[in-house]
Amino acid sequence: MATAPPTPTAEQSDLSPLKGHTPLIGLTGGIGSGKTAVSDLLAELGAGIVDTDLIAHQITAPHGAAIALIEKQFGPDFIAADGALNRDKMRSLVFNKPEARKSLEAITHPLTRQETVRQALALSKEGVPYLVFVVPLLIESGSWIELIDLLVLVDCPEETQVQRVMQRSNLPREEVERILAAQASREERLKHADIVIENQGSLKDLEVEVQDLHQKILQFQKDQPSSS
Repeated sequence: MATAPPTPTAEQSDLSPLKGHTPLIGLTGGIGSGKTAVSDLLAELGAGIVDTDLIAHQITAPHGAAIALIEKQFGPDFIAADGALNRDKMRSLVFNKPEARKSLEAITHPLTRQETVRQALALSKEGVPYLVFVVPLLIESGSWIELIDLLVLVDCPEETQVQRVMQRSNLPREEVERILAAQASREERLKHADIVIENQGSLKDLEVEVQDLHQKILQFQKDQPSSS
């Protein structure tokens, strides 16, 4: 059994204390692929889940950690009446102005990373068998691949993604296709994946695939040299 990870300093903002102690699994996939369904099933099996998209929403929720900085950078028009980020207005801006996207990411990415590491360290101390980082733009980030031990891709045909997002988010096809175009291609994600979860069938089919994934990760953990 691996030894407990060392306690990090307050300033530490990376995952290095966990390397060699807790398997770090990156879970990604295009919009509408089913990442949340997979992570929910893995959580039921005991995995520690850190959802970076959920964290990003939390820091831009009413009075979230990023709100004051966003208002200072972009102005009060980008803050909704409830004190949250005006997502529709910001989405329109960053799609049309790459420099605005970079300014927003300069605010949100460090805050998201801090909370990601905080949650990961806390879950590791609870003794979870492995950690799953749900990262929608894992491939695009360029940095996550070096941090994780295994990259799991949730995959489905692009048209399935489009239909799911249109139904789920009530968005027009054109907007969904624009979001897809801004993400890594299906081929690019498949090229980087260590394990692929096919999510084209029923929930029962997905449950079987996730059970198999869970066993593969546990076997990966057993196969690693002991850190003791």
